[in-house]
Amino acid sequence: MSKKAGLPAGRPVMLDARVRLWDNASVAIGGSPWGVMRIAPAGRSFLRRLRDAGASGVVPAAGVEQTLVDQLVARGIVHPLPVGPAGTGTAIDPVDVIVPAFERADLLDACLASLCVATPCARIIVVDDASTDPGVAVVTRVRGARLLRHPVNRGPAAARNSGLHESTSPIVAFVDADCAVTEGWLEPLVAHFDDPRVGAVAPRISPRSDSPRLFSRYQDTRSALDMGSRPELVAHGAPLGFLPSATLLVRRSALRENAFDEDMRLGEDVDLIWRLVDDGWMVRYEPTSIVTHRTRPHARGWLRQVFGYGTSAAALDRRHPGRLAPARLSGWNLTIVALLMSARLPRRAAVAGALGGTTLVSALLAHSLRSASVDPRVAPLIVGKGLMSDFEAAGHWLRREAWPVGWLALFSTPRSRWARLAAAAMVVPIVREWFARRPDVDLPRYLGLHLVEDAAYGSGVIAGAVRLRSAGVLAPRVRLPHLPRRAKTGQANLQR
Repeated sequence: MSKKAGLPAGRPVMLDARVRLWDNASVAIGGSPWGVMRIAPAGRSFLRRLRDAGASGVVPAAGVEQTLVDQLVARGIVHPLPVGPAGTGTAIDPVDVIVPAFERADLLDACLASLCVATPCARIIVVDDASTDPGVAVVTRVRGARLLRHPVNRGPAAARNSGLHESTSPIVAFVDADCAVTEGWLEPLVAHFDDPRVGAVAPRISPRSDSPRLFSRYQDTRSALDMGSRPELVAHGAPLGFLPSATLLVRRSALRENAFDEDMRLGEDVDLIWRLVDDGWMVRYEPTSIVTHRTRPHARGWLRQVFGYGTSAAALDRRHPGRLAPARLSGWNLTIVALLMSARLPRRAAVAGALGGTTLVSALLAHSLRSASVDPRVAPLIVGKGLMSDFEAAGHWLRREAWPVGWLALFSTPRSRWARLAAAAMVVPIVREWFARRPDVDLPRYLGLHLVEDAAYGSGVIAGAVRLRSAGVLAPRVRLPHLPRRAKTGQANLQR
């Protein structure tokens, strides 16, 4: 990685919409992963300007502001806007585009046609992974792309590696054959590589379907490849922890000899992203760049695909131990919930115990924050965030890896308060998601399809765990209660 790290001068940045500034911008709460960052006095006025500017962003001044921005970008608290000041774009050097293909010449033709229109200067390399359809070679030749062919099918990871070895550009784009790029897709992605810390960037993958079927309409809202409308810094423990390789731009110097693990037929993209992050590279998600992806209109194909995604979890856990634990729950929070749900204690005593436990945790955290020179009034906010995160994580686990237990809880709600709590953890996030997205699917069917999708993924995780004898992807981890002596906070400690 280059020793000179940071955004180029003049690049505007915007504050992440989920970040909260506290105590006159002396503390920033949020980022990737979520945390507390103390801001030195020299940088607080700039943070307030960022907050007031919203999505328009602010161009940092040289010196203190630029130094602060470089720290905040690395924490996911601010995001660089994809174009330079005064509407000037980033100069685009030639980018080699690698398209792994297997059968389906019609999808490949649509992909290459979109690339020829939107990226006419790109060198396109199609890697045919031993297709039996002669149309793959015909389409490649007609569209003017270079063709490489595997004599036997080796999988998408090997196809991408073969194309990478043939390419020469400093920035390489991987675009799957069932994707189609849109006008202007490349510029916002390439602009991020002006920061020498960035190793990879991905666009938003928007579902594409001509079918009015229920499953297609559901996937229009919940495509597994669509990472959402917010820009993100990809990091371990962050809101966005990986990117799909359906379309991905990578800095060549960030890659090892074989970028993708050819022993993995699924999950090889997650493995690559995690290795880049482990090697110290920043990985970014840029939703202003749009690439479309063909969805599966039939239930059987859709569920088979979701199940397949789940089977990769155990293989990933072997390569990255502990990173795929389905939930990480706080021992404090579990103790508080146990008090609240206790059937042996009188109701008032249970509620008083839960409130007392919450107050105790807040007080201990406030003391720890005060010792780190952070306003202790943020403690209840952090405790509440932790409770909600654990509630949602438990529901996620019950819908996926522990779905047989979760479904049993759904049918046992009339008889058990624990079942009602489990059902709420499973269902409430889905209902909230439906109201936020307003999909073209009514709430009961959206809820049902969501539960079926999660169970299919969880079944894949279970099958992969049994095959590889890897229980780590099935059981949640519990963080035992402890009394921190000092809060772990980041600090932007800047001097004029």
